[in-house]
Amino acid sequence: MLKTLLLAVALLAVASHAAPLKDADPLRTKGRVASSAPQQMRLVFDLYRNGHKLGQVTDSFDRSGNRYTLVSETRAAGPLEMLWPGAIRLESSGAITAQGLQPAQFLHARSDAPHKLASASLDWAQRRIDFRYKGQTRTVDGLQDGAQDQLSQLYQFMFMPRLPAELALQVVSGRDLNDYRYVQTDGGMVATPLGSLRTRQYQRVGQEPDEKAITVWVAPARDNLPVRVRVVEDGVVLEQRLLSAQIGR
Repeated sequence: MLKTLLLAVALLAVASHAAPLKDADPLRTKGRVASSAPQQMRLVFDLYRNGHKLGQVTDSFDRSGNRYTLVSETRAAGPLEMLWPGAIRLESSGAITAQGLQPAQFLHARSDAPHKLASASLDWAQRRIDFRYKGQTRTVDGLQDGAQDQLSQLYQFMFMPRLPAELALQVVSGRDLNDYRYVQTDGGMVATPLGSLRTRQYQRVGQEPDEKAITVWVAPARDNLPVRVRVVEDGVVLEQRLLSAQIGR
């Protein structure tokens, strides 16, 4: 069961996106400029595997001027909580620009395995990423505009000038750098604690047949708040659904 929860978190951590390839019709899709986005947020998501609840994810966002800090904690729920009372913690910090979030530091930690702390420092001036894991370091060049980390990617939607029709971006984890591409479609109505919201859906495209399928739903009427994330791989459906939301201006 512990491995199942850790797998769920790892898969959902790569399930969102940011930099545009081309703009959507502004009459159909409205975005928010960075200056008008929320100052603080506390969001709670239920985490499911094939419809069965595994745990909860609590995300906190704080903004001070043009700087931000994001923290996400995942904990087990129900019988699994007795087997694994710890937490998986993701942290992202950096700047807020006219194009959205620009992460500078990312951390991935497990309370039951502190020696497995993974981090990435994004050096935008040198266009490189410095990774550190288990005391070893390595550097990867080629950092591109619009790159996000595993946590900031989900909230980048809320800080973009508008929602793009297509998305292509680099995603930085604590140990690696990957490229993703998504397309936008109508996501329909999604029931949330904020009411039934019309959404836009972003779905990963171009992946190999054996790679995970990723879909995220954002609500334009709520500043492009992410309300649902789904990952499908090897017949397993992992889903993160918004349970509660506190948003401050």
